[in-house]
Amino acid sequence: MDAAQQEATARARELQRSWYGEPLGALFRRLIEDLGLNQARLAGVLGLSAPMLSQLMSGQRAKIGNPAVVQRVQLLQELAGQVADGSVSAAEATERMDEIKKSQGGSVLTNTGQTASGSGAPTVKRVVREIQSLLRSVSAAGDIIEAADSLAPTHPELAEFLRVYGAGRTSDAVAHYQAHQS
Repeated sequence: MDAAQQEATARARELQRSWYGEPLGALFRRLIEDLGLNQARLAGVLGLSAPMLSQLMSGQRAKIGNPAVVQRVQLLQELAGQVADGSVSAAEATERMDEIKKSQGGSVLTNTGQTASGSGAPTVKRVVREIQSLLRSVSAAGDIIEAADSLAPTHPELAEFLRVYGAGRTSDAVAHYQAHQS
């Protein structure tokens, strides 16, 4: 990247900070982590192409042009907060993301005041979210519950694991994780 490109990227990130409260790369990475998504799924929920999401994250583009996409970002920020505090389960979050994907309209994106954790050491919550994210990337919550139900008669502990991490609340998964550490 030459000096002119670096300057343009820095300018785009500053504009993003003034418009959205922070650079979109940081905001989108937090949504990906908190909601257990990958970039392609986030792009799909927002109604953006994967290349457009990448350009916004990298600072190659500064502004989200579609007000409906801006509204979806705000709705996902609210949902991520609810998942983080345990008031929304993974199954509920998946359903809400499908609703958000279909939502229309526009509003001004506000800074929610959330900051990414600067800690390098993984917290129990972060480990649990990684497990939840991995399970959700493999299958939908309903399918995970169905698999757990079929395993329950012969493998109850494995069924419980699938239910808790695949479709349960983060707070319940944290409690399960802590209870099963030796």
